[in-house]
Amino acid sequence: MPNLPDVVLWSIPAFVLLTVLEMVSHRIHPDEDAAGYETKDAATSIGMGLGSLAFDALWKIPVVAIYTAVYELTPLRVPVLWWTIPLMLLAQDFLYYWQHRGHHVIRILWACHVVHHSSRKFNLTTALRQPWTSVTGWPFYLPMIALGVHPAAVAFCYSLNLVYQFWIHTERVDRLPRPFEYVLNTPSHHRVHHASQGGYLDRNFGGILIVWDRMFGSWVGETDRPVYGLTKNIETFNPLRVATHEYAAIARDVRAANSWRERAGRVFRGPGWQPAPTAAATHPVAGPTTAPEAAA
Repeated sequence: MPNLPDVVLWSIPAFVLLTVLEMVSHRIHPDEDAAGYETKDAATSIGMGLGSLAFDALWKIPVVAIYTAVYELTPLRVPVLWWTIPLMLLAQDFLYYWQHRGHHVIRILWACHVVHHSSRKFNLTTALRQPWTSVTGWPFYLPMIALGVHPAAVAFCYSLNLVYQFWIHTERVDRLPRPFEYVLNTPSHHRVHHASQGGYLDRNFGGILIVWDRMFGSWVGETDRPVYGLTKNIETFNPLRVATHEYAAIARDVRAANSWRERAGRVFRGPGWQPAPTAAATHPVAGPTTAPEAAA
């Protein structure tokens, strides 16, 4: 097994320091248009992050077992060297783009990822608002394992990607010089991703690089001031409800569905999917007139 550092653990002091600096900057130089900080919201985000650490440790057991089995079955091997790690990170970032995009367009996956978008604030604590059901992401990285990348190397690359994305959750950084904005995911790009306006929805899925969005038609630049949160916000700071509210909504919709086709759509189609109206609903049968004028 390659001896790779735990980059998330080593980054915690930097997370704390940057968050404190951002809080202080909002106090010293407040911006009335910025979402800023709210104590309950920040506490919920931090609580979700701590909870995700515990649940991730649980989910790793079956995921590591599957990854190890696939790794042992493939005859391919990619050595962990100074020049292969950047290539692994590039591959992981490409697969992360599709994982992230998939978690926006398939409702059962969105039920996991919606947690991260549930805050109406956008600050460094929002980066910590992580789901407790992250087990939904592992299938997207099976191609790397099948090509001979060690599971520990995949986890290392994923951690690097996660650490990079911490600093882009801020309104304190404006646009960067154009070459950086063209290639990298930046605070400006990620503000768009967290916005709830129609033109900003389901855009800018990149992790470290924004070039995947440019290549696959999902990039949008920041123009209007973002309004953060969901198209239908949840009115709670309860971590358990934040973690499970979309799963509960799916269960309600499946119970109310009129057919197996609709049930499947409620689970596997997009978050805003609605079944097509029936012919009876589109062309209702004429019945007795009940308008007051007719009754008179």
